[in-house]
Parts: sequence; C-alpha cells; structure tokens
Amino acid sequence: MRHSKRHSEILRIVREEGTCTIAGLAARLDVSLETIRRDVKPLSQLGELLKMHGAVTLPYQVGEAPFERRMRDYAQAKRAIAVQAARAIEDGDSVMLDTGTTTSLLGRELLKKHSLTVVTNSSDIARTLATVNGNTVYMAGGELRGDNGAAFGRSAIEFISHFKVRHAFISIGAMDAGTGPMDYSLEEAEFARTVLTRGENRIIVTDHSKFGRTALVKVCDFAAVDTLIADRAPPPDLSAALDHGGVELVLAG
Repeated sequence: MRHSKRHSEILRIVREEGTCTIAGLAARLDVSLETIRRDVKPLSQLGELLKMHGAVTLPYQVGEAPFERRMRDYAQAKRAIAVQAARAIEDGDSVMLDTGTTTSLLGRELLKKHSLTVVTNSSDIARTLATVNGNTVYMAGGELRGDNGAAFGRSAIEFISHFKVRHAFISIGAMDAGTGPMDYSLEEAEFARTVLTRGENRIIVTDHSKFGRTALVKVCDFAAVDTLIADRAPPPDLSAALDHGGVELVLAG
C-alpha cells in the first residue's frame, strides 16, 4: 500500500507516542474523527496499527515483554510527567520509587541529578541510577518478576520499611472518584501502599489514561497522597475527590 501524506503522519505520531487516541490524532491533524477512523482502518488491516477502544497503538512485537510494550503507551505524556516530577528533586535528596513505566522514565530524568539516595524495587531504575553521579542506590530483594524485573513480596516490603525518604513516588493502574488509586496486582498495590508511608512528600505519577478506570486492588485513600502529577486534568468527579482528599494536582508542562 502506498501511504498518503496523512497516513504517513499518523504512523509517525503513533511511533513517537506509542498509543494515541482517535480524538488526539484528529486534533493534531486538524481533521474530523470520522476522517481519522477511515484513515486508521486500512492501516490496521495491513497490520501497521493495532486498534484499541478509542485509540491506536503499534502492533506488538514477537518476544517483546509486556513492560516494554507499556513503555510505548502514551510515551510522550509519561516523559512530560517524568520531567515535571524531577523538578521537585534536588541534588542530595532521598527518593523512593516503585516499579512502573512512568517511574522508570523518572529514573532516567534523575540522571541529571547528583548525590541522590534512591530506594526502589525496580531493577531498571536501580541499573539506571547506580554507580553514577555519586548516587547511593538500595534495591529491595524478593521474588523478581520476569516482565518488569521488579522485586515483590514480604521481604521487599520489610526492606523498604527501614527507610524514610524525602520523596516517595508511585505509579498506578487506575483511579476513580469512588475508590481512589488502584492497581491490577495485589503485590504491586501492597508495595506501592508501603512506599507512600515512607515519604515526607507522597506523590503519584500517572497519565490521563488511568482516570475514570477501575482495577482489582485499591492502593490507598486520597488522603494518603500529597500530590498527583499528570499530563491532563482529571474529569470533574475525580477532581472533586482529589480536592476533598487534599491532593494537589500538578500538570506536566
């Protein structure tokens, strides 16, 4: 198939961002939603795009781990959130991060800082920040997950409970007004819940795709969080719940 100029532009945007909503593509290209849907149809039939509910992404690569695929989803938004979160961290600070695609990108942003003390259960974050810039990195032990190289379980939670840090960052799988922050794994939710108790500043970093969604396990109440850093404002009901819980909303960029 010979791509039209707009087909090529759609593919370029999706390759840059990982996952794009139909509405987002329409706004970027200044065309209607129906036009984007017509353009996406042949691209998906040829296997160049994968259609999702209201969005498109790149087809999964054979042998690619789920964590690597998630790193592509809303990549531009996650990078902007990581840049915003890193602004709160100064040289010499102590930081705790759980595993997640956005926190992994935050770890890369922290390469611009020096003399950090970092506590994490993520081997990706530990590898990124250890032995550089005078950092001290502590990694929780426990059973390592194959897809994301992170440690979970009782020993990991006991390990991080020995630390008290200035900034505690977690990522989440979902968030709605009625339940609060949630995740799809009991172990990940338990670990994230503990991370928040170890920080003076308790921060969630997440992109807008998690808003209004529910997951299997509740992480915490809104009152257990000081700040939410996101790329877009939440819907009105979630914004009201955040305000009621005393959570400060910071928008990236």
